[in-house]
Amino acid sequence: MNDKESSKKRKRARRRDRAQNEKLKLSSEKETASAAERIDEDEEESTKTSASAKRIKSQGQLSNSSSFLAKMKAKLSGGHFRMINEKLYTCTGKEALEYFNDDPTLFDTYHSGYQEQMSHWPELPVNIIIKWLKDHSPSLVVADFGCGDARLAKNVKNKVFSFDLISKDPSVISCDMSNTPLGSSSVDVAVFCLSLMGTNFPSYLREAHRILKPSGWLLIAEVKSRFDSTTGGADPKTFTKAVCDLGFTSVSKDFSNKMFILFYFKKKEEQSSKKKEVEWPQLKPCLYKRR
Repeated sequence: MNDKESSKKRKRARRRDRAQNEKLKLSSEKETASAAERIDEDEEESTKTSASAKRIKSQGQLSNSSSFLAKMKAKLSGGHFRMINEKLYTCTGKEALEYFNDDPTLFDTYHSGYQEQMSHWPELPVNIIIKWLKDHSPSLVVADFGCGDARLAKNVKNKVFSFDLISKDPSVISCDMSNTPLGSSSVDVAVFCLSLMGTNFPSYLREAHRILKPSGWLLIAEVKSRFDSTTGGADPKTFTKAVCDLGFTSVSKDFSNKMFILFYFKKKEEQSSKKKEVEWPQLKPCLYKRR
């Protein structure tokens, strides 16, 4: 396929994504309006009751109406989040960047849904990584790949370069994570906290390898189901071997948490002059269930 055909294919995909988003937004508006109409009808019916009964009933209805609309909006917002989430897991980082640049509001929708999902987790991996950094020297320079709301940078004394597809904060650098603006061998720690999302995730890890100093740390936190080989996930040993073949040494793995796995690697002091072909396992998408 030549460049012209590839460009046409990407444009068609973006038009299809925009059409999907518009359809979902229209559906959200229609369902919310329909819900409001049903509530109005209920309130109109209540006028047939006595004055005192009406007062009591209307107070309860106002409360029920607000609750019903809030639940409806949350449900529709959750559906939009799941659609965006599936898109991010099944496209490349470059395509995701174009997707959000076409409609930056989708980034806010995604992160609102993401925060809602995280609120149900008993423990968050970013907090464990924050503690790990606090237990090490504050002089370590950190690169946070897929930083989201930059919580890591806001909770440690270290110099942190925060990267994500869209920047909603002056401290966040907007970029494709396979091509950051940092120089080679310039950071001490690279972090991927639930952010190995694109189909080209190996290119993110190659970029982390490039910017890390020799003996620099690579910390990866990922959803546990992505590494459950009994349900179609990758074998953690196969993933670890692939990262090591890239030029790292495995230091430790933490499987103790119910929701996620933590991997700790260090970049090798001496890199082989022969570039080894790395066989990467496929990481299945993390598709959140309806709540």
